[in-house]
Amino acid sequence: MDAPLPERTVRDLTGMLVQAAHAMNTRLSLALAEIDSSPRKHCVLVHALEGGRTQSQLAAIAGLDKTTMVVTADELERDGLAERHPSATDRRVKVIHVTPAGAELVRRGEVIVDRVHGEALGELSAGERQVFVDALDRLQRSAELPAADEAGGVRKPRRARRG
Repeated sequence: MDAPLPERTVRDLTGMLVQAAHAMNTRLSLALAEIDSSPRKHCVLVHALEGGRTQSQLAAIAGLDKTTMVVTADELERDGLAERHPSATDRRVKVIHVTPAGAELVRRGEVIVDRVHGEALGELSAGERQVFVDALDRLQRSAELPAADEAGGVRKPRRARRG
C-alpha cells in the first residue's frame, strides 16, 4: 500500500508560473502574429538591437537552444530583419545586426507587447500590479539557474575524482 502524500504547505508556485507563462506567451503570440512576428523573434531582435551580441549570447538571453537560435536567425535573415556578420574578435562567431526593417518591426512589436502586458496587469488593482511586478522581478533576479549543457539539458555538478 502506498503511503499518502504529505499535505502541501505551500502552493505549487512552479505550476502557477508555468501556466501563467503559457497563457501570456499564447496571448503575445496571437497579438504579434498581427505584424508577422512572434515572441521569439521579438525577443531576439530587441536584444540584438542593444548591439554586439553573438548568436550564442542571444540564444542564452532568449532561452533558446542552439538549433532554435539558428532557425530563428535564418528566419530573421530571410525576412530582411537581421544579418549575421563574423565577430571582429573571433571570425567563427556570428554577431546579429538588426536591419532598419527589423528595427521598425521591434518598434511596432513593443507597442503590442505593452498592450498585451497592460491588459494582463489590468486584471489587478493598481496596488496589486506594483506589488506583483516587484515581487516577480525579485523572484526572477534571485533565481539561480543550474548550468546547462550544450544540448540545453541540465548538468549535474562534477564530483571530485578519487585518487
